[in-house]
Amino acid sequence: MKTVFVDVDTQIDFLYPAGALYAAGAEKIVRRIGALNHWAASQQIPVVSTMCAHSENDAEFQSWPPHCVLGTVGQQKPPVTLVEERVEWQEGADVSAARQICFPKQQTDMFLSPQMPVLLDALGADRYVVYGVVTEVCVQFAVEGLLRRGAKVEVVVDAIQPLKDADGQAVLQRMVERGVKLRKAAEVMAG
Repeated sequence: MKTVFVDVDTQIDFLYPAGALYAAGAEKIVRRIGALNHWAASQQIPVVSTMCAHSENDAEFQSWPPHCVLGTVGQQKPPVTLVEERVEWQEGADVSAARQICFPKQQTDMFLSPQMPVLLDALGADRYVVYGVVTEVCVQFAVEGLLRRGAKVEVVVDAIQPLKDADGQAVLQRMVERGVKLRKAAEVMAG
């Protein structure tokens, strides 16, 4: 069974108190996310790291405060989450040797980008391990899209962060009802 890790939107604007759309408490999961990304790379498991990449007047800012504007510090990933052998996704990119593929997206749902299925088809996985921010928005969309593709999905519960705890718990419950397996990072990295 081929596995891909999906690191959802772990960017400065979401992870730290000074960020434009901070998920309270998210700074506590940054090192764990880094550990997951580096462990996956050491095991030859590709990591798809989605990254919000918005223009200054992005349509998404009608629903959410401005965040992850291209070229800003807030749009960057913390260095600990970056793997050395990485590529920035663009159509036709060679991902065969990449351990981390940074995938820019303009909407909360990564599957609204027509390039996401192209990338996932190129990787050819049937199992996905998902973590990142925020549980009840982008993580939920990632999981739902992967389930629609018929994939086996696991969510790393100690490497996600909701905006609101109750909403995050409700989303996790719905995921479990749809067959998603909840795991802890140490369990995932134990093999």
